[in-house]
Amino acid sequence: MNQENLTPNQIVLELDKYIIGQRDAKKNVAIALRNRWRRMNAPTEIQNEIIPNNILMIGSTGVGKTEIARRLAKLADAPFVKVEASKFTEVGYVGRDVESMVRDLIEQAVNMVRMQRQEEVKQKAAEIVEDIILDALIPAVKQPSTDGGIGFDVKNVDDVELNEKTRERFREKIKNGELDHRKIEISVKQNVSNVGVMGPGMDEMSMMNIQEMLSNIMPSKTKKRKVTIAEAKKILLEEEAAKLIDMDEVKEEAIQKTENAGIIFIDEIDKIASSGSKSGPDVSREGVQRDLLPIVEGSSVNTKYGIVKTDHILFIAAGAFHVSKPSDLIPELQGRFPIRVELQPLTKDDFFHILKEPKNALTKQYEALLKAEDVELSFNEDALDKLAEIAFYINSEVENIGARRLQTVMSTLLNDFLFDIPDSIGANAKILITKEMVEEKLGTLVKNRDLSHYIL
Repeated sequence: MNQENLTPNQIVLELDKYIIGQRDAKKNVAIALRNRWRRMNAPTEIQNEIIPNNILMIGSTGVGKTEIARRLAKLADAPFVKVEASKFTEVGYVGRDVESMVRDLIEQAVNMVRMQRQEEVKQKAAEIVEDIILDALIPAVKQPSTDGGIGFDVKNVDDVELNEKTRERFREKIKNGELDHRKIEISVKQNVSNVGVMGPGMDEMSMMNIQEMLSNIMPSKTKKRKVTIAEAKKILLEEEAAKLIDMDEVKEEAIQKTENAGIIFIDEIDKIASSGSKSGPDVSREGVQRDLLPIVEGSSVNTKYGIVKTDHILFIAAGAFHVSKPSDLIPELQGRFPIRVELQPLTKDDFFHILKEPKNALTKQYEALLKAEDVELSFNEDALDKLAEIAFYINSEVENIGARRLQTVMSTLLNDFLFDIPDSIGANAKILITKEMVEEKLGTLVKNRDLSHYIL
């Protein structure tokens, strides 16, 4: 969708196609996304002064925190990275620092821009690939010299014309995929694997720079491979498209995209909140918070593609905050997440709608899986209602893992069918899931408390 058409209301409508409920969270991320477009269209002298309103999402696992951020990034065609804040506190975790999240983000942006550029030159690259495959099948003959020169392959023009006509016929066959099964020999560029570099006192950026320098010094090699024409098309198309794009332009655009549209999702931020005492692991947690602070505030990070400024990157932090609370974070970091959104626990009705409405609903996923076997799967409304009731009950009795519980109940319900197809249940079969079937298959999960403790 065009960025101008992504009004806050339109963004919420798009998110509703995949995520049920959580209106407050959707509303806040929609405003944050629209504010980016507003900033880019504000007077130039004020643009750099407008800072993004970073968001802190509070809610238990499985209520849609990550999904909202991920779908938002996809909707805005923005580079997106998810990191767990707790990984920076791990003992012996050497070689990664908090700046690595920005390096991962620019890597995503470079890949996105490169893919877009390759799509633009795809047609031209496809023509070059056709010529390469044609040369392997039917080498072009050379025109005879008018001055009687030597060293030419043919003696008359008729052979040249015949060769051209044959090549054109084969070109059509290649385009139509008629020769995809035939094998040809092609020269493929061999990837030079990065040389591992490690030394005392070396940070990740230094290692990356040395690795890149060594890979540039080492000459690129080509090797002969015998592949089918279908495989050759894929391999050569990627190589030729890469040759047609300007990587310097790609890097420049990627940096711009990262700085103005990038989204970093910091999960498990509650795990680095100090509980009050300043000894033991709490010191490490507060250290991570202080390391995160300059990145979230806005700083310049050195990456292999150039300097990336984090001033206008949107940061969305999330955590369950069961043990700690947002006020346990250091005040400076709290101030950098001014928008607080509390996501509501999922109700039985929410589960019912999650099974029925989203574009990627679990029911639709299983229907598509069985359709591949020519088996038609369908669900009664009563069956969906019972599934929602059982999932909600297990969450309240065992451990609340939110919407992920639906995967447990759906898997238990359909596993026998998935196993029996196509051996016992053949093609063109129709399976209707009823309320009675759900009660029969899942009744033991509800009754047997001891068993339910072991269910993921």
